[in-house]
Amino acid sequence: PRIVYEFSDPNCPYCNRFWAAARPWVDAGKVQLRNLLVGVIRADSSTKAAAILGASDRSAALEQNERDFAKGGLTPAASVPADVRKILGANQALMAELGFQGTPGIVYQDEKGLMQRLTGMPQPEDLGKILGPR
Repeated sequence: PRIVYEFSDPNCPYCNRFWAAARPWVDAGKVQLRNLLVGVIRADSSTKAAAILGASDRSAALEQNERDFAKGGLTPAASVPADVRKILGANQALMAELGFQGTPGIVYQDEKGLMQRLTGMPQPEDLGKILGPR
């Protein structure tokens, strides 16, 4: 019933915390969390994003990166192919256009149907506003 968009970097600890906090809603089928990957935090962020975007199952690769985050996450790709570089560039441009300067950048509709934006890890009391009723 609810779709939440998140600009995320594979090396972002706050993105990882938001991913974990959203699990009850996602696992219950109440929220679809759509990640727009960017590579802005560390030198290997783009190659980790390339590993996710180049995987045959992107969702599984993203999940593996999040679950293994404390151990360094997914193994970075050897390089960033041109098509992935284009995706990352477009995501980063949209992120900047929407006024986000860091990750996670969260975009959601509020209870009135208006688009809302939040930068950073939401406070626990804000999760319901973003993800809806539990």
